Amino acid sequence: MAENQTDNVVTETKVPMLTQMHTTEDWWAIWLAGIILILAMIAAMAARPNVESMAEYRATMENESEMAGFRTIAFTEAEARLNAVRARDSGFLKTINDLMARPGRWTTNPLDSLYRSDAAAAEIRAANAQRLEQATERLNTARANAQEAEDLAREANFQNTQLNQEARALLGEWRAARSSHSSARSAANTQPFNRIPTLLGLMVVMALIFSIGGKFMGHNLKHYFIGFPIVFGLAVLSYVIANQETVRAYGFSYVLWGIVLGMLISNTVGTPKFLKSAAQTEYFIKTGLVLLGASILINLIIMVGLPGIFVTWVVTPIVLIGTYWFGQNVIKMESKQLNITVSSDMSVSGVSAAIAAAAASRAKKEELTLAIGMSMIFVVVMIFALPTFANWVGMHPVWAGAWIGGTVDNTGSVVAAGELIGPEAMYVAATIKMIQNVMIGVMAFGVAAYWCLKVEPERACAAGAAPMKFTAAGALSEIWYRFPKFILGFIGASVFFSALGAGMGEDWAQAMIRNGILAWANGFRDWFFAIAFVSIGLSISYRELKEPLKGGKALLLYVCGQGFNLMLTAFVAYIMFMVLFRDVTDRLMGMGL
Repeated sequence: MAENQTDNVVTETKVPMLTQMHTTEDWWAIWLAGIILILAMIAAMAARPNVESMAEYRATMENESEMAGFRTIAFTEAEARLNAVRARDSGFLKTINDLMARPGRWTTNPLDSLYRSDAAAAEIRAANAQRLEQATERLNTARANAQEAEDLAREANFQNTQLNQEARALLGEWRAARSSHSSARSAANTQPFNRIPTLLGLMVVMALIFSIGGKFMGHNLKHYFIGFPIVFGLAVLSYVIANQETVRAYGFSYVLWGIVLGMLISNTVGTPKFLKSAAQTEYFIKTGLVLLGASILINLIIMVGLPGIFVTWVVTPIVLIGTYWFGQNVIKMESKQLNITVSSDMSVSGVSAAIAAAAASRAKKEELTLAIGMSMIFVVVMIFALPTFANWVGMHPVWAGAWIGGTVDNTGSVVAAGELIGPEAMYVAATIKMIQNVMIGVMAFGVAAYWCLKVEPERACAAGAAPMKFTAAGALSEIWYRFPKFILGFIGASVFFSALGAGMGEDWAQAMIRNGILAWANGFRDWFFAIAFVSIGLSISYRELKEPLKGGKALLLYVCGQGFNLMLTAFVAYIMFMVLFRDVTDRLMGMGL
């Protein structure tokens, strides 16, 4: 949507839907993610893993489980062969997966995360040769003992409790020995690598991917192509720092380092224009979220959606109305337009909500700027403060994610804050935020109607001034216009791959979708998020945002409203996800995101 200011008042010129479909980041997030998923499907089909053999392995597992009631040797080995049938291990899928490899772990030399020479690899192999030999000996002994115990239990038709217990114990020791042997074998077979060429290749691929939409959206591609290598380089550096063994042990993830590295630039030398052209936070995040939808079963989205509606569609109107009332009756705000703009910005969804409320109430340009400035300042604090608090007090990841999704102002920051807690928190936070974003249109219609009918009917309802018709059709039109369209891509990807997996069967879904298509999609998603987090940091300059801190009553309104929002959202999220819908929470924790 386009914005302009007439006589220092915020107005909007609505963009037709067909134009939006090739000029907005929401639609381009759908198109780009869709292209990636289609190419991943083609590559998975071309890989042609031996899916037919999986039925034999699964039959063995079922027979052994039914007969013994525990995981026998035959069960374990069939399970390993079943899990080894993966589309991502061959063909073009493997090539792309190798291209998306992230920097590895390191201890003293950061270059170790990007490069390992032949000599260094040979040294590691030699150092682990004896370890492998010992692990092999332990594995053979453990297997022989487990086989003997299992045979005795089998001779008794698995009816002897003591023999079954002895077999279970020795089988557990054998599986532990298998795990140790696998680790030793991996170390003893260490190979040299050089990730610098692949990272450069990935940078080129990603730059080209996002430039397609950038061209249609009117971005300065010259500046974009100059700035993107810096954004990507900072994302790589964030992974390198996060994978240092000590840093990793303390849990300081790439999310934190990406934002910090971006802020170091924006708050020292400043973010130059060419770099701002490449730091497209929402564009990157939304494309990644559409890809995330392919990983999530639609029934799980529906499950999260029910408690999520209570967290957002109940709390958000209460906070919005309560904050506006507080501003008028307690703080005594001089400008009702500034009051509603700040209240909407803080309670609904940050910048998008502020623009919608400012246009609906015909706020002044400087009032919109003040509201957005305060939002940008506090969102930075909340990105770090909320995950830190949640981890400190031991909040459940799902509860914390719902809390973050309902309170942090924009989608990119929500994903960043959730990721600092964990994948479950990130998924819940992003889903809650997408549900809340639907409220933008409802809020804009409500504000416009209130202003037209109650606050300033002469001015707000003047000919051509009202942004919408105050009818049911007008309300639906406004809601659809402001609906974040990338959510359609998120849900569409989930529906498509959920239906595809159900239709083709569990074995096909495991080999082709989870271990094929999604391996590709998730790799791109993680890199898209990484450059988005750097972009968040690059967009934050306290030198530019210091004026909103002098906002007086507006600042007090934002702080009080956000405090109320944090407390009420935490309470409702706890009731929904930890009490009434605890089964949803348990399923989320067991889904292996």
